[in-house]
Amino acid sequence: MNHPLRPISEAEWPAFVAVLEEAFAVTFHPVEIERFKALTPIERTLAVFDADLPVGVTAIFDFDMTIPGGTRLPVAGVTAVGVLPSHRRRGILNALMRRQLQDIKDSGQSIAVLYASEAGIYGRFGYGRAADTVFFRIPKHGSAFVKDAPTDPALRLRTAIPAQARAEFEQVFDAVSGTRPGLYTRSPERWDSLLADEEFDRRDDGRLRSILVEDDGGVRGYALFKIKRGFTDHDVAEGEVRLIELFAVDPAAYALLWRSVLDRDLCSRLYAWNRPIDDPIQHLIAEPRNLNAGTLDELWARVVDLPAALTARAYAAPAELVIEVADEPCPWNAGRWRLVTAKGTCERTDDAPDLSLPVQVLGASYFGGRSLMSYGTAGLVTEHRPGALRELSTAMSWDPKPWAGLVF
Repeated sequence: MNHPLRPISEAEWPAFVAVLEEAFAVTFHPVEIERFKALTPIERTLAVFDADLPVGVTAIFDFDMTIPGGTRLPVAGVTAVGVLPSHRRRGILNALMRRQLQDIKDSGQSIAVLYASEAGIYGRFGYGRAADTVFFRIPKHGSAFVKDAPTDPALRLRTAIPAQARAEFEQVFDAVSGTRPGLYTRSPERWDSLLADEEFDRRDDGRLRSILVEDDGGVRGYALFKIKRGFTDHDVAEGEVRLIELFAVDPAAYALLWRSVLDRDLCSRLYAWNRPIDDPIQHLIAEPRNLNAGTLDELWARVVDLPAALTARAYAAPAELVIEVADEPCPWNAGRWRLVTAKGTCERTDDAPDLSLPVQVLGASYFGGRSLMSYGTAGLVTEHRPGALRELSTAMSWDPKPWAGLVF
């Protein structure tokens, strides 16, 4: 790869976006381009240039993400990775991703995360599948709750225009974001993007809507959704509620919000496309088959500074062992490390390893959502001391399961 590689300038932003439009086969509305620019630090971009034009690009969003134990860790949110079709197979993506990893380390961030448009790409750069998402297609006629679903007579529902209830959404989100690994802090610009409701944002799904649940003490939860209207040939309503997000600070508020969106008039079903893999709604629906659930990969994670990352998170059980890590793109991580969770230490060692694994597996298990034992069964982790794999797998497990919730 003999082309120059550097951050873009402000003047090169249109050319940066043009690469993404071609790589992802999309056409962005001018307002969408401005929103994206407001989210993107120019100094955190990278581009490969052929003459004066970018032909491959990537960028980073900086935010704090909850990790096991409730700590919020500064992470690099990798985004906007694309190469022009005319310049594929020239090592451009490889150069971009490796340079970016070095930049992340130099910035002091120990973890990188991303959403993958093509899931098979990022393993070769050390990213592991760290979280899953579940989607539901729930028919109204099959959405009855179990008889002991939580209730609170003090709760009431309130319909609100989303833009006017933003402060209350932020209050609820801030209250819950430290309780689940993967949830990350939202900048004002990210809230702007989430609540945007121009005509081109609506497409065929209608305008953005919201419902809040509250008591005399204040707001306890909210749901954001759209309604895709529909009728049969015989004029029977069959609209669809398209749930965007739903957060609540307690079980009764959570259950009431779900009941509200499931019971919406003129709608025959609800589609929730991005929910945590352990979403409690799975225990509230009396006939769980009516969830019509399916799963997809969600967050991918990469350990960039191994000792800093492993000492930042909490562990579900004590562990003391030597881990041998293979990491070709980030050689500073490669080698043997002694992890002692009770002391919060992770240090280099020449001692014999208790187990060996690739850095992708470490990233996949970092947020507590992926069992290391399953990687051992798949033959991707080598155990040198009997019991070492179970010891580390148990220690790195966590509840609730990780979920970032809002695609970045």
